[in-house]
Formats: sequence, C-alpha cells, structure tokens
Amino acid sequence: MLENHPQPHEIKLENVLFALGNPIRLAILQTLAQHGEQSCNALRGEIAKSTMTHHWRVLRDSGVIWQRPLGRENLISLRRDCLDQRFPGLLPALLAAIARR
Repeated sequence: MLENHPQPHEIKLENVLFALGNPIRLAILQTLAQHGEQSCNALRGEIAKSTMTHHWRVLRDSGVIWQRPLGRENLISLRRDCLDQRFPGLLPALLAAIARR
C-alpha cells in the first residue's frame, strides 16, 4: 500500500464529503463501485495524469479509496467496508444520488 491511507477510525465525514465534492472524483467513485478495482490508466481516460494524481491523492487521503502498487502502476479500489463501517448508509445514498443525476 502507498502511504497516507487513514485507518478506519481516522476517516472523517467532512473529509469524505469534501473529497466527493468534485465531479471527477464522483465519477471515480461510481466507476469503482460498479466495476471494482481499476488501474490508474483505466480510470484516467483523457484527463492529464497530473490532474488525476491530484484527485487520487484527495480520495486516498480522505479514506475513500485504496491505492496499491502493481508493477509500474497503481491499482485503485473503493474502501467500501471502511466507509460502511464508519458511516452506515452513506455510500449507498451517494451512489443512488449519482445515478439520479
């Protein structure tokens, strides 16, 4: 694992909500929820690598995602269990709201 993954008890609601207050990060959340773990390249699309690195850092530091190295890139996954443990019902509510947009 990379550094800066908060422990489950360290995940704060205000940090999660801040991290998800961006359309790109919401799209990452939705993709990970629907398709599971993804490589950085699969999530990046046409967006600059430096821009996506910033978004991944915000999501990782807030406790929304895990990043783990595999070869020359990182794999990214949703910390579903940690988020459900800390904030029961939050993730399903957010995903339902995203789907209704």
